[in-house]
Amino acid sequence: MSKKIVVETSARHIHLSEEDLAKLFGEGYKLTPKKELSQPGQFACEERLTVVGPKREIPNVIILGPTRAKTQVEVSATDARTLGLNPPVRESGDVEGSAPCVLRGPKGEIELKEGVIIAKRHIHVTPEDAVELGVKDRDIVGLKVETPNRSLIFGDVVVRVSEKFATYVHLDTDEANAAGISGTVYGEIVKFD
Repeated sequence: MSKKIVVETSARHIHLSEEDLAKLFGEGYKLTPKKELSQPGQFACEERLTVVGPKREIPNVIILGPTRAKTQVEVSATDARTLGLNPPVRESGDVEGSAPCVLRGPKGEIELKEGVIIAKRHIHVTPEDAVELGVKDRDIVGLKVETPNRSLIFGDVVVRVSEKFATYVHLDTDEANAAGISGTVYGEIVKFD
C-alpha cells in the first residue's frame, strides 16, 4: 500500500502584490496573519476583499500571505459562474491571459486585466516524500480519495516537488464536495499507464 497524503480543501482566496496591497489598503499597509497554513511560511490573513465580476460579486474573500510578485485570485468553477467569468484551469502563478475582475478593498479598488484562475488540482511534495511516493516534479497522476458514499479517483493531478513544501494535496471546494470530503481525509497516488 502506498503512502497516504492529507487532502486539504483550498477555498477561494487572493494573493496580492505589494503594489496592489497598497492601492487596496493604503500605503505601507502590512497584512495581518490570522492562521498558519500547511505550507511553510504561508498564512491566512485577517483582511478580506470583495471580488467583482460582470454578473455578481463575492464579498469577504480571504487574502493569503505573504505578498507575491503578481496578484492572483483563485476561485472554483462554481464561483466563476457566480461572478460571470470564464477563468482557465491553471497552476498557481500562471496568470498570463487569465480572466479579469475588480478587487474592492477598504481604501480603493483595482481592475485586474488578468489574474483570475481555477487552480489545477495539485500535490505539494517534499523531495524526501517524492522518492518514497515514486514521483517527480511536474508528474501528472491520479488521486484516489475514499470517503463514505462519494469515493473518487481524480485525474490530471500535478505533482509539485520542492524543499519549500510540506506534503499535502490541494483540491478546490467543487472537487472536495464532489468527493464528500469533510474533516481529515487522506488520498493515495494512482499512476496511469
